[in-house]
Order: sequence, then C-alpha cells, then structure tokens
Amino acid sequence: MPDIRRLRQFIEIGEAGSLTAAAASLHVSQQALSSSMQQLEKELNATLFRRDGRRLTLTPAGELLLAEGRTLLAAARTVAERVERTAGGVADVFVVGHTPALSGGEAYARIEPAITAFPEMSFTFRQLYPDQLVAAVLDGTVHLGLRRGVVPTNELATAIVGYDRIRIAVPCDHRLAGSPAVDIHELAGERIALWAPPGGSYYSDFLMAACRRAGFEPDYVVSRVQGAATVAAPLTTGAVTFVTSPPGPAMDGRVVVVELEPPLLVGAQAMWQRHTGSAVRDALLSHV
Repeated sequence: MPDIRRLRQFIEIGEAGSLTAAAASLHVSQQALSSSMQQLEKELNATLFRRDGRRLTLTPAGELLLAEGRTLLAAARTVAERVERTAGGVADVFVVGHTPALSGGEAYARIEPAITAFPEMSFTFRQLYPDQLVAAVLDGTVHLGLRRGVVPTNELATAIVGYDRIRIAVPCDHRLAGSPAVDIHELAGERIALWAPPGGSYYSDFLMAACRRAGFEPDYVVSRVQGAATVAAPLTTGAVTFVTSPPGPAMDGRVVVVELEPPLLVGAQAMWQRHTGSAVRDALLSHV
C-alpha cells in the first residue's frame, strides 16, 4: 500500500510537472522529495518516472497512479474529516448535489428512501452545474451527485437510480399547446431550447440524438436564464423545451407541458467518491 504522504507528494509532482515546482509548493527540499519518490517506487515495486537529467516524465505506471491516486487521496481526506467531526460530536450532514436538469423536487424524490431510513440524519440539497458538481463530488464536499443522462467516467463511482419520461414544454399560445400528445417528428422545424450546447452536456447530446433518430436535424438555442426550472425556458426563448415535468399547465398557465410520443426515457445518474463507504448511500441504492 502506498504511504499517503508520499502519494500526495507524487500527485503534486505529476500535476506541477516538475520536481522543483513540487518541492517549492510542498515546502520540502528537492533532495528529500526525490528520496521520498524513490521509496514510493520501492513500496509499489514500479518505476513511476523516466529520469533524463533533471527532467522527469511519468511512465505508464506513473500515469495510472496519478489518475487513481487523486481519487484515493480524496477518499482518505473525506474519511479523515468524517472521523474528526464524529470525534468532535459534530452532527453529520449528508450533502446531495444535483444539476439544474433535475428540479429540487425530483432530486428529493430520488433521495427520499434514504431520508426515511435515517430519521436522525440531516440532509442538504445543492444545485450545481455539471462541472461544479463533479468537482464537488471528487473533493468530498458533496456526498452524492445526481445528473441527467448516463455519463461514462473513471473518476467517480456511478449508478442509475431511475428513469423519467421526457415531455415537451411550450408557450401557452404555441401551435402544439392544445395537443394531448405530440409525436417527436412534429418538432422538425421547431426551435428547441437547451441548457447547454451539444458537446458541452451529455443530456443535450442525448436530446439531440433523439431528434436525429426521428429523422431531422434540430434547430436549437441555449437558454439565457441558467439555473431556473427547465419548464421556464419557453418563457424566455419562445422555443420548445424537453422537460420531465408532469403534463398540464405550468408557470401560472403561461407554459403547457405535453406528452411526447413515442415515449422517451432519460436516466438519473447518481455519482459518488470512489473508495468511500456510506450507510445512507447504501440505503438509497438498495431501493433502485
């Protein structure tokens, strides 16, 4: 097993790209840092660096340790903080982060089994943009993240915690507002509101792919109001918006949510810090 202190030093070298810069950041001598890395290589029975004079580059084993070591170090930090809080009698709070694509109500519904199972636990919900959410889960400030779509990642542990039916939201005076259901083919030629451009969001890519499978290239606009409920987008864009809200009037009747045919389902993906345990998280996943 790698020594945590040496692992932290190794990551600092890998991220700084220089032994000199890493030594300065860690406030240790270059000689001491070099000796520590030699000991780490001995512990792992692996060559981590290619040495060319004073220049260091990572070997494939070093690249692997850099990627895995970040998550291992983050998990160690999270465990240490939890132990310290428990020893100090500080009440534990389970922090749930979710992207704007999931409303606060939808996030609550996904977590409710765990809330019920732990009546003495405090829960805090935070809305974060996807990149902020991933960073917060990685550093342990968010214990469980929820996002739309199934996003492949090696940095985090993930699971699908449910699927929601996608519908469309339109302004109340839109030509499709009075329809009991709309076939996705009818959206050809309509402008579609997104929360992030394709390529910047797996959820946006998922929605654009659904349109292309229906045989048309979607015309889209990115909403200029970020962080609000997705069902509000038709008010500022005048465009059709894919939502998971229930059918019927919304936003004081100014928006109408209509069923979409054929049924289109999108997953809700949970993600958490690897190498950590959580009874609350286990309770949630046991209901999936």
